[in-house]
This record gives sequence, structure tokens and C-alpha cells, in this order.
Amino acid sequence: MAEKYLDTKGRIFDIQRFSIHDGKGIRTIVFLKGCVLRCKWCCNPESQEYRIQTMTVQGKPKVIGQDVTVREVLETVEKDRTYYRRSGGGLTLSGGESLCQPDFCEALLHGAKDLGLTTAMESMACAEYSVIERILPYLDTYLMDIKHTDPQKHREFTGKSNELMLENAKKVAASGMTELIIRVPVIPTFNATVGEISSIAEFAAKLPGVKRLHLLPYHRLGQDKYEGLGREYELKHILPPANETMQELLRAAQRVSGLDCQIGG
Repeated sequence: MAEKYLDTKGRIFDIQRFSIHDGKGIRTIVFLKGCVLRCKWCCNPESQEYRIQTMTVQGKPKVIGQDVTVREVLETVEKDRTYYRRSGGGLTLSGGESLCQPDFCEALLHGAKDLGLTTAMESMACAEYSVIERILPYLDTYLMDIKHTDPQKHREFTGKSNELMLENAKKVAASGMTELIIRVPVIPTFNATVGEISSIAEFAAKLPGVKRLHLLPYHRLGQDKYEGLGREYELKHILPPANETMQELLRAAQRVSGLDCQIGG
């Protein structure tokens, strides 16, 4: 008899196949609806609201969000099993914040592991740790965003303080249950200075078992989505960091942490 969890329902807004980012190898990324943060630079603003929306795309209305079962999602994911096997890839959950749909998130990862696939999740860890504990047994790689170490500046740019996320990073690392990779979106006017990146790198270096840190340079690829949703893009005056700046920040992160640091990921 089929496992009951395969009938768990959730809400997604996209499935991206053949990705080479957000985890090892060739991956299928499932984007879940809903997020508790409102990062000013968010490139997926259509992910923030859990409700199904209509967004104007290339002059035409497009419905954003659909309700699906775990079974339906895994049918799409499994189509590329050959590529996963050859590359070490698998399923990655993204969003939004996957932890906003904990039952669906857990069931998706559970299903992927039952199929023999590797699993990863891109997440801000902005949830009670009891929620995170549920998914760790099914998660191979946790790609955790650490955006800043200053609570007030974090609140100013994302809408929430960061204490819970930093504590969760410590708990996930201490559990030893998954590979934890720290990822830092590098945003001018927010955290794109040597001092701020060094502070994050120092924090990451103290997390047991953490070996890698990724610096993700700010880009404007999601800017048109804000207009399509009838929203203002608040960072339209900000330019992506220059390569020289990113190299300087990379050297700073390496110097203070001793971690395997890279640009992108």
C-alpha cells in the first residue's frame, strides 16, 4: 500500500529541472510558496505570499501558485533520475521559506530519500527548531542563509530580527545530522563591507562541522516581478557589487574563517 505521506498537499509556484546550483550535481528545484521575511532584494517576490496570486508577465496575467501532492511533485522529480545518478544530484527545496509548510516540506524530503535521491534545502532557518528537527533525518545538505550578524540591521532590511536564525544555525551544526553550508547574499548598503562579511564568516567558522561558505552577489533578475505584482522595488538604485569588491570580500572571509569560501553556489 502506498505511503500515506505521498498524499500530503502543499503549495508551490515553480519546479525547475536541470539546475546546477543549490546543491551538488544536476538538481530539480521545487519552489514552495510562503515566507516570513520580506527581504528588500528578494528575487522571488511571488514566493512571499502563501496565497495564490496573479502576476503580469510579459504583458499577460499569469497565475502564481498551485496546490499539489507529494506524489505529483516526485513524479516530475524522478524523470531525471539518470542525471542525478551520474552527477550526484537530486532534489532541492527552495522558496520562499520551505519551513513555512513543514508537513509538505518533510514529506517531500522523505519521499525523495525513499526514492534513493540526495536532498538539499535552501532556507533561512526562520522557524522553531522543533520544525527543523523533523526534516533533518531526510536532509543531506542544508544551504542556510546567514544575512547579517546585527539584529537591528537584519530587521531593517528583512522585516525580522535574526536571533532565532543564528540560534538555529548553532543547533543544526551541533546535531551533526546534515552537511551545513552557510550562504551569504551580498547586498550593497546592507552587508557588502569587509567588516560585515568578516563578522558572518567568523560566526560560520565557530559552527561545528561547517566547512564551506558561499558569497552570493546581489543581482536584479527579479526586479520586473515587482512591477508585475504591482509592488515597488525598493533597491532599484543599488548596483550589483563589482568583481573587485566580491574578491575583496572573499579574501576577508577566507582570512578570518579558514573555511572553503567561494563566490556563487
